Amino acid sequence: MPSPATRLRTGFGLIGPRRDRHEVPLDQLAALSVPVGDDGMVIGVDAEGRPTVLGINRPTPYDVTLIGGLWTAQVLALRAAATGARVTVETGRAPAWTALAQAAGGGQQCISLHDVGRVPPQGPSAGSPVVVVRDCGMRPPRGRVVSGPWQSVVTLLPYLSPVAPRLMEKSGVVGVQRVSPDEAAQIGRIMHLPSAETEALSTLADGVTLWCTARDRQFVMTQATDAETGLLGSARRMD
Repeated sequence: MPSPATRLRTGFGLIGPRRDRHEVPLDQLAALSVPVGDDGMVIGVDAEGRPTVLGINRPTPYDVTLIGGLWTAQVLALRAAATGARVTVETGRAPAWTALAQAAGGGQQCISLHDVGRVPPQGPSAGSPVVVVRDCGMRPPRGRVVSGPWQSVVTLLPYLSPVAPRLMEKSGVVGVQRVSPDEAAQIGRIMHLPSAETEALSTLADGVTLWCTARDRQFVMTQATDAETGLLGSARRMD
């Protein structure tokens, strides 16, 4: 007859080996940390090389405006998909997004493409959040699909345009890549940037973005992974 140590425990299986508990003295708890500053997708690193994240999947409406290049918008789309979000791209240049949409998801369609003004309702939920990327040129029309609970909207503007101030003012965060000195001055006024940061906007390297909110500002370098570089090429501001 099997010994008590080898008998099956109803509903729990075999008794496993006994080991000491993993314990940490109370005065050492502060030494335990995770090298992530927030919850979201990694969009790059700050000046000290620390990961910078953007919380893109939220239970409340969230709008993002990026005045920058297609390369950065596509990296953001890939990383949003990697968080489990369904990414919907509204674009007038579908061929520029086709390879990315086909490569993402490992055979599962997690990035879908739609013509401008043709995005159907997405049905977002906590278990299936949605990120809508609007790549609709300098004057994107008002979208049929707007931000809402578990549905964020990222609007890409290649340059500062007449609609930019309205979009920037309603956005939770604004990203600005290299722009002309005149555009930098206008953006500085809209976002209330210090003069040093305003002047820096016209000299930013490819892949660098100034991310701004009403209270905070941070320069971020987006560093592509090997897979992202293989699919999208090197970082670039111009398309």
